[in-house]
Amino acid sequence: MKALAIVTMFIGLIALPANSHEFWLSMRDYQVEPGRNIVASLRLGSNMHGSTLVYLPGDIERFEILEPGGARRVKGRYGDDPALSVPAGADGLAVVVYQSGLYMISYDKWETFQKFVTHKAFPGLPEAHLARGLPETGFAESYRRYAKALVGVGGGAGADRATGMYIEIVALANPYTDDLGAGLPLKVLLQGAPRAGVQLELYDTAPNGKVTSVKYRTDAQGIAVVKVKPGHEYLADNVILETLDNTDPKAGPVWHSAWASLTFRVPG
Repeated sequence: MKALAIVTMFIGLIALPANSHEFWLSMRDYQVEPGRNIVASLRLGSNMHGSTLVYLPGDIERFEILEPGGARRVKGRYGDDPALSVPAGADGLAVVVYQSGLYMISYDKWETFQKFVTHKAFPGLPEAHLARGLPETGFAESYRRYAKALVGVGGGAGADRATGMYIEIVALANPYTDDLGAGLPLKVLLQGAPRAGVQLELYDTAPNGKVTSVKYRTDAQGIAVVKVKPGHEYLADNVILETLDNTDPKAGPVWHSAWASLTFRVPG
């Protein structure tokens, strides 16, 4: 019965991305002392509200913590929720890195696809879709998730860095030690190169739980300087939608999306 419950829950979660967008690492605490547990849940939803995903090793391509002393692979147990709960390492900035396996969703309503490409700022995509001779319904999109979280261990000193993921967001200042009065510069990378002129959405959870969002656009260096406030939790999000060679919906996906997220909290 336990196995059946897990399988049933998993099937239900697979269907979520059609109506839910962001995926992120939700940290129980963004600042911990060395030796205390770093705890994170895998969350899927919208506006920083959503479902928690359990640890399923077959669905994870990369899960590790980058610490001052090096990289440490996360090894959970099947069905763990939270998916991550391990003692923090040495004093400094820890970067939690997560890369999902390959998933697929199908579009049964043209309005769902239109809403997605509008929200993520892909102008001309509906027209490009139709120009490829693709139908308005009954087509699929493959996707992967690339998530990071910044955790201040002890003093939290250190710097975020590119981790080699296909798409990712890199913080160019440390939210736990640096002066963010002029904003926090975030850089979007695709295969290590800056993504210029693309949308970066920042979700802001206030101490009272209220969530707001602001959309920025990266400059020629792939950087957007975002405004942040003490005591607030943040989720930065960037997505790319890429054309696949396939134009036969019956043969497989016709689009591929890659989702980057970065979570952190500003002390205060």
